[in-house]
This record gives sequence, structure tokens and C-alpha cells, in this order.
Amino acid sequence: MILNATDLGWDSESSGAEPIIPSDQLERSSAYELPPLTAWGVALCVSGTLIATENAIVVTTILATSSLRAPVFLLLASLGMADLLAGVALILHFLFMFCVEPSDWSELLTSGLLVTSLTASLCSLMGVALDRYLSLSHALTYGSGQSRRRAAILLLLVWLGACMIGAGPAMGWHCLEDPNSCSVARPLTRTYLSLLCGGFLVVVMVTLQLYAGICRVARRHAHAIATQRHFLPSNQSYASKHGSGRGFSRLLLVLSVFVGCWMPFSLWGLLGDASSPPLYTYATLVPAAGSSLLNPILYSLRHKDIRKVLLHACCPHRYSHSTHIHYPVDV
Repeated sequence: MILNATDLGWDSESSGAEPIIPSDQLERSSAYELPPLTAWGVALCVSGTLIATENAIVVTTILATSSLRAPVFLLLASLGMADLLAGVALILHFLFMFCVEPSDWSELLTSGLLVTSLTASLCSLMGVALDRYLSLSHALTYGSGQSRRRAAILLLLVWLGACMIGAGPAMGWHCLEDPNSCSVARPLTRTYLSLLCGGFLVVVMVTLQLYAGICRVARRHAHAIATQRHFLPSNQSYASKHGSGRGFSRLLLVLSVFVGCWMPFSLWGLLGDASSPPLYTYATLVPAAGSSLLNPILYSLRHKDIRKVLLHACCPHRYSHSTHIHYPVDV
């Protein structure tokens, strides 16, 4: 708020002397004026709220249901928690941009939280792909206590690594004191963002390799079924063939969304610099943040056991809740 002369205790009409303004009032007179709310700010707030709400429902559903303790559900809970933090980071960015005067610590907080959430989300997606591969290639031992322990250790390492990486800006990997070292995503330095995006590309490539392995295993299973189809009824063979086709269509959709969301920002972070137009940075960051909105739909809410729990919670008299878990994960 900008104060006028009357607010400062000086009436220019009644006195011709120079006013004596206390220093604290001078500071208030030059107070930061918040920018007007824009369409970008509304979109930022709405998208952050939707992401946080959607993923909070998924995380609460998994953690509150004792029957959802298979490795896949631990990974989906981790993915939901990471995307929930991304939504919170977007809301905080909106608050610091349009509601509260921004400062260095607010920039470091939002950037560190966003880096932590995106890193944990991407690594959790890789964990989901690894889980799907193991559920197909080691179906007999999938879901055992040892598998759950391995999944828990993997998630512990993922979150420890994500928190350490996200703490980079607060630990000095920022360009607030040296604008020449800034990357396309202020306040991250170009070196820090290059390492981060390089790691993202490695995780993306490993995830694609895992899905390629899933396709190979699924083809072997389909071939084994085809060689024994004369032992199956004709309608069962037809259902198996068309179910496999739907599975590969879903896999193609998941991979398309995954690559489309993560590749643009990973490449732009390596190729761009501080002199690049900010519009390009926003254009590549929006899909990466948008993945947090799509992940619950593509991974968690599509799972029949999670849907069953949610339907039972919404309509307990109409939908019966079964504790039987279908361990093989849909592709």
C-alpha cells in the first residue's frame, strides 16, 4: 500500500514547512505493492489445488486401507505424495507471487520443494515401471514380504535422494547473488539445472527400457497362450487376444504421456540459458507439472482395487468392499 501525505500526518494546505517524516513511515510509504491477479495466477492456483486434492485422496485411500499393502500400492502412494507436494509448491508459488511480498527465502523454498517433488515423482514412476516388469517376469514371488521390503527400501532411497537434491538451492546452489550464473529456471544455477535435467533424462531412458522389457515379457506370455489356444474355449482365446490389445493400447498411452510431460523440460534445461525467453521455460514446465495431475488418473485411479475402495467409501451400501487384491498390475 502506498501512503499519501495525509496518511503521513502532513497537511500541505495548513503548513508551508517541509514535513518531518519518521523513518518507519518512510519505509511504509515505499512498501511493496502486490501485482494484480492475472489469468496465469488463477490457473496456477486452480491447478495446484486440483493436483493437491486429487493426490491427497489417492494417498489417504492407500494409507487408510490395510489391504492395500502390496509393493505396487507403496509405489503409488509414493507417487501420490510426490505429486501432492508439487501441488503444494504451486499453491505456495501463487501465494508468494500475488498475496505475499516475495523474498529470497520464498524463492528458495518453492524451488526446492518443486525440485524435490518432481524428482520423487519421476523416480516413483520408474519404480512403478520396475514393479510392473517384476510382476510379469516373477509372477510367482510377486507380492511376498521380501518384495514389500525391497519396495520400502527403494522408496526410502528415492525420498532421501529427492530431499538431498531439493535442498540444493537452500544449500547455496542458487543464482540470487550472481545473476549471470542463472539457468532458465531462476533461482537455480545453470550447472545445478543441467545436472538435474541430465539425471531426469537418465531416469526417463531407464523407465523406457523397463517398459520395453514389459513388452517383451508380455509378448512371450501371449505366444505361450497362442501355442495352447486349442486347449482353451474359443471365447476365452478371443478375450485373451483383445485384452492383450487393450493392454498395449494403455501402455502406449502411458508412455506417450510420460515422454510428452518430461522430455521437453529435460532437454530445455540442458539447452537453454538465462537469456532465453521465459515463455519457453513456462511452456516446458507446464507439462512437467501437468504430469502430477495426470498421474493419479493413469496409475492409481485406473487400478481396480483402489477404485473399489473409493466406491465403497462413497456408497458403502451399494458397493461391497472386498479385501482380495489382484496382484498382477494392469499394463
